[in-house]
Amino acid sequence: MSLQPVDAAPFHRPSSAWLVWGSLLLVWLASLLPWRLWQPVPDMLLLVLAFWCLHEPGRVGLLTAFVLGLLMDVHDSGLLGLHALNYVLCAYGVLRLHRRLQHFNVWVQTLHMVPVFVAAALVSRLLGAWLNGAWVGWDWLWAALITGALLPLADVLLLLPQRRLDGDDVGAV
Repeated sequence: MSLQPVDAAPFHRPSSAWLVWGSLLLVWLASLLPWRLWQPVPDMLLLVLAFWCLHEPGRVGLLTAFVLGLLMDVHDSGLLGLHALNYVLCAYGVLRLHRRLQHFNVWVQTLHMVPVFVAAALVSRLLGAWLNGAWVGWDWLWAALITGALLPLADVLLLLPQRRLDGDDVGAV
């Protein structure tokens, strides 16, 4: 008996447009709540945006990242463009790594994505510090690391509607 992966056939069919845009809309609405402003809280909108950039690059891309970032900037009433820059840089990093990441499982994808989240946040924080004239500290790093660490959870939750039990696997434990 040879060792075989649990899921030998990755998902080949695209996700539903209702699922993609509905999840982005739902997470955007949740991001408008005040709990998001606490420093170590992960940016769930950025996580879902990066996930869909990885799995549906034809539907979600740089324009979506820019618009969602501007919406978050207007909501926060801070410097216009800092969230947009963060989201666009993260989406760009994901789109550049898209072909490579498709060959890996979710754990290796997470290892590749954490530096993308951190680098995008670092650039936007440096620019914000330069424009504000004050450094906000390193607390944002925890949020970026936690956001990257939550990628496997996003993978399970957002791909859940696509997972179907085959006839062979129904009785398997």
